[in-house]
Amino acid sequence: MADSIQSKGGKARADKLSAETRTNIARRAADARWGKDSNLPKETHTGALKVLNREIPCSVLEGGIRVFSTRGINRAMGSKTTGTRKGTTQTGDSSGAPQLPAVLMSANVKPFISNELMVRLISPVQYRPKHGGRTAFGYEATLLPLICETLLDAQKAGELKASQKHIADMADLMIRGFARVGVIALVDEATGYQEERARDELASILEAYISRELLPWTQRFPDEFFRQAFKIHGWEYKEGSVKSPRYLGKLINKTVYEPMPPGVLDELKRVNPRTESGYRKYQHHRLLTPDTGHPHLDKQIVAVTTLMRVSDSKERFWELFDRAFPKKGQQAKLDYDVAEPLEIG
Repeated sequence: MADSIQSKGGKARADKLSAETRTNIARRAADARWGKDSNLPKETHTGALKVLNREIPCSVLEGGIRVFSTRGINRAMGSKTTGTRKGTTQTGDSSGAPQLPAVLMSANVKPFISNELMVRLISPVQYRPKHGGRTAFGYEATLLPLICETLLDAQKAGELKASQKHIADMADLMIRGFARVGVIALVDEATGYQEERARDELASILEAYISRELLPWTQRFPDEFFRQAFKIHGWEYKEGSVKSPRYLGKLINKTVYEPMPPGVLDELKRVNPRTESGYRKYQHHRLLTPDTGHPHLDKQIVAVTTLMRVSDSKERFWELFDRAFPKKGQQAKLDYDVAEPLEIG
C-alpha cells in the first residue's frame, strides 16, 4: 500500500513538471548558480572513477566543485543512450527542456524521483573544460548516490522491468561502494585533487595558528612546567633561576609544539630560524595567534605538566606521553643523556 501511494504521489509530481516548467526551473537554477557564461567555473582537475569494469569521467572545478560527466553516468549505469537527442544541446530535447539521465527517463522510474532531485538533475553544472572547447555539463558528485537510491526504490516497489535489472544491480554495487568510501573522496583521488586540497588545508591551518606579526613577550610557560621537568630528570630546581637544562628546548618542541597540527612546528622553525650562535631570536609562542595558537598551546602545556606531575621518572613520563599523544611511525622518547643545567642567560 505504501509503495502504491508513493508511486501515485511521484507520478503527480512528475506530471506537474511540464517541459516548459522544467526549462524555467533549469534556467533560474543555472542563472542563480553560475550567472553568465563568462563566469562559468573552470575545470581544474580531471580523472575517471573506476567502478568494477566501468569508468565514470569526473572533474573538480574552481571552488572545489566535484562533478561527474552527464554522459559518463549513463554509460556507467549500463544505459545504451546518453540522454541527448540528435540536433539538440547536450542536456536538452527539441523543446529546449533539459533531459534527465537516460537511466531515469523511463515512465516506471520517474515517479520515484523527488522534486529536489528532479530540479538538480535538469539543471546540470555548466563549466569550462580545462583545455578549452565547448561548454561542458556535469552532475554534482553527490547526486550519484541519490540516482542509485532512486533506481533501488523503484526496484523495491517492483516497478522495474526485466530489461532494467542490470541497471539496478549496478546501482546496488555503487551504493555499497559509497558506503565504504565517501564519493567526494573518490573523486578527489581519481582527479589528483586531494594533493592540492591538502595544501589548501595546510595553508588554512597555518593561517589560523601562525600570527602575521610578532606578539609582545608574555610568560606562556608557567614555573610549574619547569619545576616538573626538573623533577622527572632529577635536577635541582631553584625558583627564579636563569639556568635551564641543555635539552629543555627539545623537550618543549617534542611535547608541546609537535602535537599541534602537522606543519605548524615546521612553519615556526621557518619563520624563526636559528641564528649563527645556534639560538632562535624569538620564543615560538610569540609567533602564534591569540585566537587559535595560544589556546592550543596553553592546553598542551597543562596536559604535559600534568603528565610530568604524576611521573616519578623521565621514563615513566615518556611512557604516559606516548599513550596520551601517540604518533604513528615515530618514537616520541628523546634520546639524550641527563646533564647538569647550563647557564643560557
